Amino acid sequence: MAEFRIKRLVSGGLITNYFCVSSCRHCLYNCSPYWEKKYISSQTAEENLRTIRKLGCSSVHIGGGEPLLRLEELGDVLQIAMKVGVAVEYVETNSSWFKDPDSAMALLLNLRKQGLQTLLVSISPFHNEYIPFSRIQGVIEAARRTGIGIFPWISDFIADLSELDAAGTHSLKEFEERFGQDYVTHLLQRYWIHMGGRALETFRPYLAEKSAQEICDENSGGCAAELLNTRHFHLDLFGNYIPGLCSGLSIKREDLGKALPAEKYPILTTLFHEGIRGIFKMAQEEFDYTPAKDSYINKCDLCTEIRTFFVQNDFGGSAELNPKEFYKNS
Repeated sequence: MAEFRIKRLVSGGLITNYFCVSSCRHCLYNCSPYWEKKYISSQTAEENLRTIRKLGCSSVHIGGGEPLLRLEELGDVLQIAMKVGVAVEYVETNSSWFKDPDSAMALLLNLRKQGLQTLLVSISPFHNEYIPFSRIQGVIEAARRTGIGIFPWISDFIADLSELDAAGTHSLKEFEERFGQDYVTHLLQRYWIHMGGRALETFRPYLAEKSAQEICDENSGGCAAELLNTRHFHLDLFGNYIPGLCSGLSIKREDLGKALPAEKYPILTTLFHEGIRGIFKMAQEEFDYTPAKDSYINKCDLCTEIRTFFVQNDFGGSAELNPKEFYKNS
């Protein structure tokens, strides 16, 4: 039987916070203003970064939530990364904090002194539902004037946003009215979106679905490939490692590099070896679970429902279904 162990980390980042000014409809981590206002501590940041370096990864990005909502704490994280010897590739921002050019330049200059080199600036219709394009333009200009690099994610949407009032916010419905009824469907080709978190409900009306039984029948193997993928890993402010892109699942930082015990991680172990069929059966046997919907987008959709069901029934313990707020802020 294959061993479940996270042996080596390739590429990933730190999640400094889950609270955000937005509840973007594509967010994999269900970030929103309704999360508790917690930010990564200096101790957790250092322990996370030392673990990342120990397991072979020498650079990270910093994301959230919105990392720039706590500037002093973000500065501490940047300095800790330098001390530990882990490079920060970029810090993600949705630009919600922008007020005016002068204050933005002062803020960015201060962060530059603490190690900030590049900002990933989110540019999309999802963010524009909450954040005016004018703020994004302001941040890009302030970064240019302070010598900070810009990673626009993604610049393809600048033309779309430029056709609407830059000072206001706009719903996805407005984008459909402006650019056509297939606009949201085409976002899946224009923007990299993992079908998890809040994206499941956003795109459900546009995608084909199958019954829970069909999904189980079509996915007879385990989810080892997904759970062992460390090419886009994250460690969060609670010291949780998120396996692959499986938001809402967690491995304690101190267990990385070790064989994961089934008694501590029964859900993850079942997913690893048996996949969706395994936890479907587990939910049925433990709690007489029945699917809440007639159909699902994919196995991740069904898995998310089952895990939410586990949380609601106090199953899964504290080690592997975290953070709990993920299941309450969808």
